[in-house]
Amino acid sequence: MTTPQSPLMQTYARLPVAFVRGEGAYLWDQEGRRYLDGLSGIAVNTLGHAHPKLVEALSRQAATLIHTSNLYEVPLQTALAQRLVDLSGMTNVFFCNSGLEANEAALKLARKHGYNKGLSNSKVIVFEGAFHGRSIATLSATANAKVHKGFSPLVEGFVRLRINEIEPVAQALASDSSITAIFLESIQGEGGIQPAHLDFIRDLRRLCDAHDVLLMLDEVQCGIGRTGKWFAHQWAGIKPDVMPLAKGLGSGVPIGAVVAHGKAASLFEPGNHGTTFGGNPLAMQAGLTTLQVLEDEGLLKNAHDRGEQIMSMLSSQLAGLPGVCEVRGKGLMIGVELEAPCAALVAKALAAGLLINVTAERVVRILPPLTLSADQADEIGRQVGALIKAHLQGAH
Repeated sequence: MTTPQSPLMQTYARLPVAFVRGEGAYLWDQEGRRYLDGLSGIAVNTLGHAHPKLVEALSRQAATLIHTSNLYEVPLQTALAQRLVDLSGMTNVFFCNSGLEANEAALKLARKHGYNKGLSNSKVIVFEGAFHGRSIATLSATANAKVHKGFSPLVEGFVRLRINEIEPVAQALASDSSITAIFLESIQGEGGIQPAHLDFIRDLRRLCDAHDVLLMLDEVQCGIGRTGKWFAHQWAGIKPDVMPLAKGLGSGVPIGAVVAHGKAASLFEPGNHGTTFGGNPLAMQAGLTTLQVLEDEGLLKNAHDRGEQIMSMLSSQLAGLPGVCEVRGKGLMIGVELEAPCAALVAKALAAGLLINVTAERVVRILPPLTLSADQADEIGRQVGALIKAHLQGAH
C-alpha cells in the first residue's frame, strides 16, 4: 500500500487492496478474496485476465524476442499496422506506448498540418468534458481544472467548445483560418461516458472536409471493440483523419497507436517523431493476438449484447428513482449519472466484491472485459443497481 513513507510518489489515492491473480473477469487479492472486475484496468484488459491464447502468445514471444529498436525493421509492426488499416479503412500507423503518447502524436500532426499550410499559430478545437492525457500538451487539451492546477502556463492554441453543438464549431471554422484540427473522443470516458452524437460526428467530418481541417478522433478508451464495433466512430459511418488508440489494444501490455488517413498519413517525415520502446515485438504480439481473439470469439457482438443487458437491467432498476439522472453508453462502456457526487460507491462496491469506478464526480463507470459472460453481466447489473439504490436511500 502506498503511504507517506512509501518509496512511491504520491500520485494515486489507491484503494486498500492488492491483486495477485486473475482469471477471466475475476481477480483475487492477497487474502484470496475474489472480485468481479467491472473496470478491466480502465478499459485495458480487453480479453480479461490470463486469457490462455494471450498467455501462450506472449510467453512464446518473450522467449523469442522482446525488443530490437526502430533502427531496424520490425515485421510484427507491419503485421499489426496492416490489421489496423484493414479494420479501420485508414492508411498507416505509428506505434508508441500509451494513449498519452498517441494523443501527443496527434497534436503534432495537427501542428505539422498547419505548418504545411504556412501557419505559425495553428489552433485545435477541443471540447468541454475532454480528457486526452497528463503531459503538458495533452492536459492543455483536457477540460479539467484539477488536471490543470499547478501546471501553468498551459500550452496555447486550443479553442474549447461544447460537445454535440455543431453551430459554434461551424462559426469558429468560418472565422478563424488558423484552426487546423478538431480533436475529440468519440465517447468521452473520464468526462462521464458522454457520447459524441452520431450526427455531430458526421457534421464534423463535413466541416473538416470543407475547411481543410483534420478530424482527430481519440479512441483510446472507446476503441478496440468496446462499443460493439472495432472503433466507436464506425457507428457514424465516417473515417477520421487521425485516430489515437491504446488501452485495450494490448490487453494489458503497454501499447499506443496513431492511425492516419488522407493527408494526415503523409505529414510525418523521418526525424519528425519517434519512440524508443514503441512497436516492440512483445507489444505487437499482444496487439495481434488481442485482435485475433476478438474476431475468433465474436467478442464485438458479445460487447454489444452484454452492454445492452447491463444497461437494460440498470434502466429498469433505477427508473424513476430520485437522484438518478441517466443510464447511458454503448456496448461495454456504461455510465450511470447521479445528481450528486458518489465517489463513496467505489469503496462500497469493493467491499461487495465488485470493481467499478466513479468519474466526473457523479458518474458510475462500468468497463468490464469484452469476454464477460451473460451471468457475469447479470451480476454486475444487479450489484450496481442495488449499490446505487442503497447509496441514494442513505443520502436522504
